[in-house]
Amino acid sequence: MSNVFANLKGDKVIWAVAALLAIFSFLPVYSASSNLAYLHGDGSTTGFLIMHFFHLLLGFCLLFAVHKIPYHYFRGISILLLPIVIVLLIFTIAQGTTIDGAYASRWIRIPVLNVSFQSSTLASVVLMVYVARYLSKITEKKVTFKETIIPLWAPVFAVLVLILPANFSTTAIIFVMTLILMFLGGYPIKYLSAIVGVGIVMLGIFVLTAKAFPGLLPNRIDTWSSRIETFFDGEEADEQYQVEKAKIAIAQGGITGTGIGKSVQRNFLPQSSSDFIYAIIVEEMGLIGAFGVMLAYLLLLFRIVIVATKASSIFGKLVVMGVGLPIVFQALINMGVAVELFPVTGQTLPLVSSGGTSIWMTCIALGIILSVSARREEIKEFENESLNGEEENPLDILSEAI
Repeated sequence: MSNVFANLKGDKVIWAVAALLAIFSFLPVYSASSNLAYLHGDGSTTGFLIMHFFHLLLGFCLLFAVHKIPYHYFRGISILLLPIVIVLLIFTIAQGTTIDGAYASRWIRIPVLNVSFQSSTLASVVLMVYVARYLSKITEKKVTFKETIIPLWAPVFAVLVLILPANFSTTAIIFVMTLILMFLGGYPIKYLSAIVGVGIVMLGIFVLTAKAFPGLLPNRIDTWSSRIETFFDGEEADEQYQVEKAKIAIAQGGITGTGIGKSVQRNFLPQSSSDFIYAIIVEEMGLIGAFGVMLAYLLLLFRIVIVATKASSIFGKLVVMGVGLPIVFQALINMGVAVELFPVTGQTLPLVSSGGTSIWMTCIALGIILSVSARREEIKEFENESLNGEEENPLDILSEAI
């Protein structure tokens, strides 16, 4: 066991938070998947628990493998993967999948493993690394907006346009995270303001086009507008039904909760093991569990900032913030949806909700962060060894005596 821990490099607090969230996730997933077991199975939640275990096992294998890669390699990897990601997004959107009459082409099925894969989550991680790479190249330069259109904004908008038709919330998160990363990377604010304006115009054109040709994206714009109107007006809708059940679950939780495995609302919440798993956590574990989970993500955010601050290069600092902030941001959105601070978005709770793609991409992002942190540790160890070597060198002692 000691050999295993010796091979874990990087920030130990991040390792601990990730492991604790993963271990903790078995409780709410096992409890919350009961409704899925009755709807799509034989009534037993064991199969869902085993599937969640294998998702986490593969995720942590990816985390371990990625954190062993020197982080500067990710610069080149992002360039190679970006075209592949764009092809995957095109393939995903070309499938034209519909669910209950609404356009929902978000997943592709991996033939050998026979599992669904959400290509937009991979695109998010790859794009953030790519943007961090580009910003680190121009950090000491004065660039014009025209210079950055092809190498920077063309890939960003290509990814966003391909994700937007099926997943507005993910598109919005990627866009906001990209803007924040560019601000942190010193990209001129006046250019960022112009990009925000361009983004709003492009979104408006997309909405008008979808309204004019409803056959292209069946009911998708109606779904977005319904969620927003429901959030502000409180009208009856499927999304409002979920939010109401989530609020009932939270209200029943109280301070200490109803007890692990004793949730009632899990039987009424359609997405109780994924999108609304936080409501089940609060119902069963009360405010103690609610604040415990929230503090875990805030601690993760704190350590991400520490790793970024101590990184030995501009690229290291930017890539840590680029792949780390979306994890915490997504967690806060998921918790906010459960208490009706945000409209229903479909974002999962990282490392806690069931779902393979979300877990795998979160682990890859954490692996990149730990790779940066591990490099910092290697530099410190080298400096200490060099210092000790100088103190113990007999020739140095003799020269000082002479």
